[in-house]
Amino acid sequence: MSEQPNPQRIQILIVEDDPMMRIGLKHLLCAQPQLEVVGMAEDGYLGVEAATALQPDVVVIDVGMPHLDGIVATQQIKQTLTEVKVIILTSHTDQTEVIAALSSGADGYCVKGTSVEQLVKAIEVVHQGATYLDAQVAQLVIKQLKSPVSISTPTATIASGTLSERELEVLWLIVDGYSNPNIAKALYLSEHTVKTYVRRILNKLLVNDRVQAAVVALRSGLLG
Repeated sequence: MSEQPNPQRIQILIVEDDPMMRIGLKHLLCAQPQLEVVGMAEDGYLGVEAATALQPDVVVIDVGMPHLDGIVATQQIKQTLTEVKVIILTSHTDQTEVIAALSSGADGYCVKGTSVEQLVKAIEVVHQGATYLDAQVAQLVIKQLKSPVSISTPTATIASGTLSERELEVLWLIVDGYSNPNIAKALYLSEHTVKTYVRRILNKLLVNDRVQAAVVALRSGLLG
């Protein structure tokens, strides 16, 4: 009889074609008391099947895999399992692939070689409903956020120029999962001022909450 998953731990599915990387990830993540690896798969097709069968809290998936790549697999997982969070863990930092991964519905993007602490943080952040981007990838997104393109929403098209430089900084920290107190600390602002900026951003992007703002910022025309 197989051991039942512990509901008090974050349930992880690893999808990775490199067997050494797969085993190493399992060993590192299983060493964390708040995490539990409930399954592993060696390609995108098997990853989608395993995600459907196991319905983990978080899928950690590579991009370059045989048969079905991680970006398409992520899209398929998110289409049918909306509550499952997906973190791309890859050596790829090409801008096109980063944007494609985020557009596919990925909740986080980590670069291989990141510390165990950062990967664990990414898992916890996306599990809580926020978006996580590796610092290397963040620079690409920041550049895109400051590009003079438009944001496409269901109700309107908003020029990114309507966001001030400070509002873009706050928006980026929202995307990175920062709370208002943490944004205030990072930008040396009062919490009241941060709340004002957040309210302006939501109004300008025509969204109702921070999660929607992050989705618009990362998965809409704002990123090209």
